[in-house]
Amino acid sequence: MAILSATHVTKKYGAHTAVDDVSFSLPEGKCIALIGPNGAGKTTILRMLSGLLSPTNGDVSLDNIVNHVDYREHIGYLPQYPVFYNWMTGREFLIYSGQLSLLSKVEATKAADEMLKKVGIEEAKNKRISGYSGGMKQRLGLAQALIHQPKVLILDEPVSSLDPLGRRDVLTLMKELKESMTILFSTHILSDADAISDEMLLLHKGKLIESGTMQELREKYQTDVIELEFQSIQDLQQYEERIRNIPFVTEVKVNQNSIAVITDNLTLLRKTLLEKAGQENWPLIGFSLNKAEMEDIFMKVVKQ
Repeated sequence: MAILSATHVTKKYGAHTAVDDVSFSLPEGKCIALIGPNGAGKTTILRMLSGLLSPTNGDVSLDNIVNHVDYREHIGYLPQYPVFYNWMTGREFLIYSGQLSLLSKVEATKAADEMLKKVGIEEAKNKRISGYSGGMKQRLGLAQALIHQPKVLILDEPVSSLDPLGRRDVLTLMKELKESMTILFSTHILSDADAISDEMLLLHKGKLIESGTMQELREKYQTDVIELEFQSIQDLQQYEERIRNIPFVTEVKVNQNSIAVITDNLTLLRKTLLEKAGQENWPLIGFSLNKAEMEDIFMKVVKQ
């Protein structure tokens, strides 16, 4: 069952079309990743879904309420760069946010304490926000988005400013939260989308170019990868061009001492590489078969 839908949504700024006739629905209780490079239109879509921006054309609906301000009380929204009243403490800000979301003072205070603990900044609750690090502010912003227990949580690049530990903690929290709400988050870090999302929406130049589960996308755009690890960078450079000239090689990616060879004919490529490596005595220390990463799939979809 779809809880939030966008129907033929377009957003124009003068002659520039930021979002072009995009339609999709968010299933209840799922975590959906909106994937695309910078400038693809991700933030514009999230702002329209959250009710902060009106579409030029098309409709946004939540539980069959179409383009109406009232549905915003069921949305939790975290912008990529949250802004705060820096003279407040974290706890004061969350209580204030809860009351803005129509909670009573008692309810807002209880919810604030719960959220501070949930996002991992309970020890800094009485510290002024001006003294928070970027990662702490991001966590506080997430707590603000959750304070009123929304039906849909919309997050714009939620882990972009976090260190590796904070990033892991927030991704783990998002996994837990999808048990009780629908989550839509944007990212250009494709490994994050692969790790926690149930479905993906691929956006490019304002257009929705593909959607589906990771398994569906892998099956549709299956790409095999052979990774060759050489003894040294000099060895790698010597053989890179030879590998590129093999007819059924579609792409070559160089990573330190290894080459990832992407192909649409795994059987022939494996046979050819093994023959060449044996006949020419290539200085290999590794030869492995892998499946395409999310980044490879996205690039393949974009090129089509």
